Amino acid sequence: MTVLRPPPSSDKRKATRLPPLLLSNSSLVSEHTPCTLHHAILPPELACRLFYTMVDASRTWNRNKWWLFDRVVESPHRTSFFARRTDGVGSDDSWQEAAQFWYNGRQTEPPLVFPAEMEEACQYVEAVVHEEMRKRSRFPLEWAGTPDSEFIWRANVAASNCYEGAKESVGFHSDQMTYLGPYCTIASLSLGTRRIFSLREVIPTHEKESRSARTFNVPLTHNSLTIMHASCQERFKHSIPPQSSMDMFRPPFPREPGAPIEPSNCRINITFRFYRPDFRPDSIPRCKCGVPTILRSDMKNRSDGKTDKYWWTCYAGAQNEGKGCNFWRVMDMEGEKRGPIIGEDREIAQPQSLLKP
Repeated sequence: MTVLRPPPSSDKRKATRLPPLLLSNSSLVSEHTPCTLHHAILPPELACRLFYTMVDASRTWNRNKWWLFDRVVESPHRTSFFARRTDGVGSDDSWQEAAQFWYNGRQTEPPLVFPAEMEEACQYVEAVVHEEMRKRSRFPLEWAGTPDSEFIWRANVAASNCYEGAKESVGFHSDQMTYLGPYCTIASLSLGTRRIFSLREVIPTHEKESRSARTFNVPLTHNSLTIMHASCQERFKHSIPPQSSMDMFRPPFPREPGAPIEPSNCRINITFRFYRPDFRPDSIPRCKCGVPTILRSDMKNRSDGKTDKYWWTCYAGAQNEGKGCNFWRVMDMEGEKRGPIIGEDREIAQPQSLLKP
């Protein structure tokens, strides 16, 4: 005789989906994300000068293109890349020529040098970043600096974006760590019209049954700085979503004394980054395609910030008609002779206090 039994019950329950949350002030941003938000970061006149400089330059910037599956896609905003005259650690001004940076599976054009206004703004940005880093606990794989170095974070490169109008955007992503290394700090300066900056955590696989991701929306106004601190790229993805409408930006200062104010629908975003000395281009492993690999973090299996894993993987398919190889290798900090890092038992540099100039 066959005994009918009810199907086995499953205790697996999906966590409740949470609605988006607006983080309308700096305190909320710090409470809910590994970021800090700073308003009026630059002197108002400098912020306007830099905005005008970058808007004018953006007319020649390009939209990134790459292969996704079987078709070419194009980023819905314009972008460019700048590098400081030196790497911020040494005084050698030939590092730009020696550096063969790659992005989206292809070698980039020689980077532009920081314009004078960006160099001036950089001093204020570095001061705030260092003050914030002094307040935070460090992760073992963060770059520790060297005993004779004064600072442990320098804005030696800047990826710059122009979002013109309400529809230009960028989807959810985490920034590539290939030259930044693990637990990087990125300082993102906003100039021009206000846009929403969205952050959403990638929930580790072992926590999906107990909690769900939430989207946090942060309004970014002119002359504000968002610092994505160490662990942000490992835990969160971020985006600039399209909007149904937006306010025109009216700069508080004209281009020239006595000139009329020119309203603008552009947002300029300058993301200041520190390309670590231990992740220089010549140290990046190449895949079977002969192209430098990219560094990814294991976001879905992260744990305690001490044993998290990263791997080098082929990214040639982004340009090679979608065709890459199966190269994949776990990053080995010690075996690859990278560092010094915070987790090493040695004398390390500590963040220094900087006063705004």
